Parts: sequence; C-alpha cells; structure tokens
Amino acid sequence: MTNSVSVLLLLVAAQLATAVIAVVFSRSASVGRLVYGLSFFISSLAVVLLLFHLLALGEVSRTSLPLGLPWIGANFRLDALSSLFLLIVDFGGAIASLYALGYGRHEDAPHRVLPFYAAFLAGMNLVVLADDAFTFLLSWELMSLTSWALVVAHHRSEANRKAGVIYLVMASFGTFCLLLAFGLLAGSAGAYGFDAIRALPPGPGIAGLVLILALVGAGSKAGLVPLHVWLPLAHPAAPSHVSALMSGVMTKVAIYGFIRIVFDLLGPPAWWWSLVVLALAGITSVMGVLYALMQHDIKRLLAYHTVENVGIIFIGLGLALAFRAYGMVGAGALALTAGLLHAVNHSVFKSLLFFGSGAILTATGERDMEQMGGLIHRMPHTAFAFLVGSAAISALPPLNGFVSEWLTFQAILLSPQLPSWGLKFLVPATGALLALSAALAAACFVKAFGIIFLGRPRSDAATKAREVDRFSLAAMYALVAFCLIIGILPGPFIDLLAPVVKSLMLGQSMPHQSGVAWMSIVPIAESRSSYNGLLVFLFIAVSAWLAALAIHRFASRATRRGPAWDCGAPDPRPITQYSASSFAQPIRRVFGSLVFRARENVVMPPPGDLGPARLDVALIDPVWDGIYKPVSAGILGLADRLNRLQFLTIRQFLMLVFSTLVLLLLVLAIWQ
Repeated sequence: MTNSVSVLLLLVAAQLATAVIAVVFSRSASVGRLVYGLSFFISSLAVVLLLFHLLALGEVSRTSLPLGLPWIGANFRLDALSSLFLLIVDFGGAIASLYALGYGRHEDAPHRVLPFYAAFLAGMNLVVLADDAFTFLLSWELMSLTSWALVVAHHRSEANRKAGVIYLVMASFGTFCLLLAFGLLAGSAGAYGFDAIRALPPGPGIAGLVLILALVGAGSKAGLVPLHVWLPLAHPAAPSHVSALMSGVMTKVAIYGFIRIVFDLLGPPAWWWSLVVLALAGITSVMGVLYALMQHDIKRLLAYHTVENVGIIFIGLGLALAFRAYGMVGAGALALTAGLLHAVNHSVFKSLLFFGSGAILTATGERDMEQMGGLIHRMPHTAFAFLVGSAAISALPPLNGFVSEWLTFQAILLSPQLPSWGLKFLVPATGALLALSAALAAACFVKAFGIIFLGRPRSDAATKAREVDRFSLAAMYALVAFCLIIGILPGPFIDLLAPVVKSLMLGQSMPHQSGVAWMSIVPIAESRSSYNGLLVFLFIAVSAWLAALAIHRFASRATRRGPAWDCGAPDPRPITQYSASSFAQPIRRVFGSLVFRARENVVMPPPGDLGPARLDVALIDPVWDGIYKPVSAGILGLADRLNRLQFLTIRQFLMLVFSTLVLLLLVLAIWQ
C-alpha cells in the first residue's frame, strides 16, 4: 500500500491535465465529451483504488513532494479517514461526469465550465490528501476558486454575479479562520506538519479557540447557520452537475476538514465542545428545512436542504465529541458512525435530486415549481428517480436516509448516561429538533414532487417537456440503486466505516454488522434496538403487490375516465390546482410568522369589480437582516472613512508605514 498516495497524486495530475486540455481545445465541438469522459475514467480508477485501501483496514500511506514551504515540503497522507472522504469525492465526481456527458450538451458556455470542472475535482482530492497546513490551505483555496469560477460561469446574470461575490467573501472569511486555526496549532515553533501538531497538542484554552475557528472556517464552507448565506445563492447559479458536486461533495470536504482538525489534531476533547457543536447543529437542521419550505425555486429548495442535512451530520459529530470527552467510546463510535454514514448518504441522494432538477431544467427551461406540473406523464424515468431521492432525503424506510438518521436517534437515546446536566438537557432538545426537521422535510418534498410532477401542466414549457438523454438517466438510476442498496443492506457499509471510526475513537467501533442474522443491524445490543431494512423492503413490496392484486381482482373491469375532481365542478384551468404557495401556507403561518416574520397582504376586490384578488407574502430573513446587513453597512462606513488615506502626503504615508512596522514588531516580541 506504500504507493497508494503516489497513484492518487498521479490521478490528480491527470485531472489537472484534463483542465489544460479543456483550455487548449476549448473551441472544439467534442471537447465536452472528452473532458467529462476523462474525468469519469480518472474518478472511477480512484474509487477502485480507494475501496481496496479502505478494505485493507485503512493502512497509512505517505509521500512528500519538494514543493510548498522550504523546510517541510508538500506532504500527502492516505489513512482511513481520508480514504472515506476521497471515496465520496471521486464517486461523486464519476457520477457527475457521467451525467454531464448528456447534460453538458445543453451548456450555453462550455468553455467557461470545462477547465474549472476538472480542476475543481483535483482541488477537492488535494484537500483530503494534504498532510500539512500549507498544502491543506493551498488546496482549499484551489477548491474554492475553481468552484467560484463555476458559480459565475454564466456571469451575464446579475443574480449569478451577486452569488459569486457573496461566495468569494464567505470563502475568504472561512479560509482566514482556518489559517488562524492552523497558526495556533503550529505555535511559535511553526510545526505545520500534521504529525508535528499531533505530537504537541495545544493547551485547553488554545484548543477551545481552535475549535471555534475550525467550526467557523469549515462550517462556512459546509453551510452551518448562520454561515450558510452563500449556499442558496451559489448552488442554483452553477450548472446542475456542478451544483450536485458542490452540495453533495464539496460540503463533505468541509466536514472532513472539521473532523481532521477537531477529532485528529486537537487531542482529547473537552466536554463543552459538544455544547457548541450540538447547539449550532440543531438550529441548522431546523432552519435549513424551514428556509426550504418557503422556496419555489427547485434548486434553491435543494440548496437549503443541504443546510438541513449538514446540521444532521454535525449532530452526530457533536454527540461523538460528548461521548468521547467522558470516555464513553462505544456510544461515541455509534454517534460518529451515524454522522459519517449520513455524510455518505447525503452525497448520494442530494446528487440524485440535483440531477433530477437539472433534467427538469433541461426539459422545461424552468426552475420555478409554479410553472411545472404533470411532468410524471412526460418524464416518467426522471419522476421515478426524483421520487426515490425525495423519499431518501425525507428519511423514509427502506431507503438510505432513514438508516443514518435512525442511528443518530439511537445515539441520542444514550445521552442520559452523560454526567453533564447541560448535555442532559441539550441532547434531548437536539433530538426534538432533529425529529421536527425530518417531519418538515417530508412535507417539503411532498410539496416539491406533487407540484412538479403531479396534476396538470401549469405552463406551455411543462406541456412540451420530454424525457432527458440516456447518460443523465444512467447517472440518476445508479444513484437510485445506491439509495436502495444502502437502505436495505446497511451492515456492510457500516462495517466499511469501522476503520475510520477506530482511528478517531481510540480503537473502538460499532459491533460488526455483516454477520448479524437476517442482515439486521444492531447498533448497541439486541435487547435495546435493531433494524432490518431488507424485511421492511419485502414487507412494503409484498403489501403493495397484494393491494394491487386485490384492486384488480375485485374492482370493476370497466375502464372509466373523467375530469379531475374539483368540488363537483370540473375546471380544466391549471390555476384551480394547489400551488406551492398554497401547500406551504399552513406551515408558513405556524413557523414562518415566528422565524421569518411572515406577513400576508390580501387584496380582495369589492363586489362587481372584475379585477383579480391578490395575495402577497413578505418574508424577512433573520440571519441576513440581523447579522450580514449591519456588518455590510459597518464595513462600507469604515471604507468611506479609510478613503481619506488615499489623499495623504508622502510624509504621512511613511509615518503610517513606520508606525505599523513598530506595532508588528511589538506584537512579535510579546508573542515570543
């Protein structure tokens, strides 16, 4: 296994070479197929290599290159944790490239997408492979800048330009926080290699500060509330296969960064760390789904659900920190397994849903759900794939989303054993928020699937929609298969995570699941809880078959057709159907008035007036208006004041530079 890192670096170099090919042959009509085909091939090779490495219990493989900082070079390391997240990156890259072989034909500006697409995949791989702070941050910036370029690929749209600016600001802020975190970890000795940091973990005060910086730095990229504001703007702006990578894969790279710093480099955790992580995670999961329920743009809705699922993953990580801090490594292994498995599951079903939204956008040219309807008759394959993804993200059995959320609840049920009274209150509250977010997610996707695929077409574009190409369908059906396989046979996938959990939980992992009878999973003990996805799947399949058989056996054989029921007065106009706004109205009135200060303005014309009635809904984003608007106003005000520096004389400039130099020397002297 000593050459695993070298082979992966060669594959990264091949991705970068693919980006160069995209630039050189940018005017060729077939360059899109070439770039996406090469990316699919390279990522698939990486997936095979990483599977072998993880099955070999995640043996550590290292290599160094004479690049980067002169005294340490560029170090790369492949262990169990990096193998898992590289699998997520490269599997997502392979599936997205397969999808793009068909979807990419409809791209308006392929020369602005193709070079950065391959470089984006390379950047994410390098982040996970990095074994020193300099290489990590350099790769992080490569990932951020290439994804920013993909966001602003269609730069003629004002909304896309705004999304690019906000994304760039938030990405820079996150990198700055990570830079400070690594600076504190390195200390005055400048030990930027991860091995040196592990050997000299910081004291409790510095460790707590690093935790906050890592949470802000990685959380801003992952989408934790209130650092999520860039995500619902940037993900819809990018092409759909890139949106799938940003939402399903790039957020996992950010989660990897948090795990690497907090679980690996910081040393033993303090119990209060979990309070911070759990509080943010619970708020993020509920706020994400509430934001999603208010949306009519299908891609913005999916982006906000990424926020929700990132919160669910961090709930698992927060619980793992709490259990590890008190030496309950068995319970911590369960919580960490739940978080990691949900990261894998989210990368699968969120990519599937973004592929489905891309197929809808290709077929109709619309992202507004109010302009769709009836697409199940015109796009049956896409409808089926989107339905499976909707059920998976709603945590419905027997699909994969249910398994990881069920494991998270099992870890929550162990929280009464924690000795801290703060955690005894916070963990059940977080569990209640998790249950609420799961219920609201199901309601949100009932709305999304029903408005998009059911009923009558609401526009000419929906009437003329046609099924998409075979490459797009192949990518979606591959993810459908994974949603089902992980859901009904979760045991082997849990066991695949065991080397990762052991490396982070002092050699402890969940009990081996593959040998459990009837392919069940038993996270703690048979007397406590168990789940059998295969039996649930068989029960659902047999029940549905018996119901269909009974209906066809005992119902009338006469075929009857009639108009859709509309209170006794059939009306063919699409306006008589439920809309996305009307479906979400009850939830908006319950939660929106509290969280978003929703206000409804009804204009009802008087009797005899033939004008239409109108309903306007005003929503206020509490995060944007409460945090970012004041900060933005303060920065602009400060910039106006600092504008006077442009008009200083040369003597004043020299005095300013001299004073700044003296101040920095004083800080350095005090630091040492």
